[in-house]
Amino acid sequence: MDPEGTLERVRGHTMRVGISLNDPWTREEGGAFGGVEVELIDGFGAEMDAEVEYFEGSEEELFAALLHHELDVVIGGITSQNSHAAEAGMTHPYFTTALVVGWPEDEEVPTDIAGQEVAAERGTEALGLLRKTDAVVVEVDRIEEAPGAAAVDDFLLDDLSLRDTGIRLSETDHVMAVATGENDFMTELERFLLVRHDEIETLLDRDAAGA
Repeated sequence: MDPEGTLERVRGHTMRVGISLNDPWTREEGGAFGGVEVELIDGFGAEMDAEVEYFEGSEEELFAALLHHELDVVIGGITSQNSHAAEAGMTHPYFTTALVVGWPEDEEVPTDIAGQEVAAERGTEALGLLRKTDAVVVEVDRIEEAPGAAAVDDFLLDDLSLRDTGIRLSETDHVMAVATGENDFMTELERFLLVRHDEIETLLDRDAAGA
């Protein structure tokens, strides 16, 4: 049951979606919103025969609006560890990404990165996690500038001509947020998302290739 009747209100009408920008999941391009999660939500809206109306804001603003049922969904690369989880309904994780150590495709992958040079972008979690290893850390402004091995999201490996070493620095479960208690609507959204793993991989690959 949905105490606020979200599922029936959205079906055949309008779905109000809060969006915070977090490439590649969400972004603004040419005056319109795009990204992996925007494509997913647009597809869900089409399945629900609903017009999708987007409202951009900070996570703080969007979750406050969700709390008061002024939004139906919030997206923006939200993870299962999001600090707003206590005040919203989070879907089951629909996709998991990993921060990995990638190695140049034309080089032999070492069994250990201790003493090996590995690059990471300045100002990122990847750099902090890499410092906790025994690798020789190389700081770069953009990961595309890495001279060799690099700590990157796994969906960027092919585009950067890197191979997965099997070394995981972290894993992230991706979710979307709905208003607490709107269980019928959440179930419908989860049902839509959980069968789209291959589509999401394709969207991420396409996005990385176009970066």
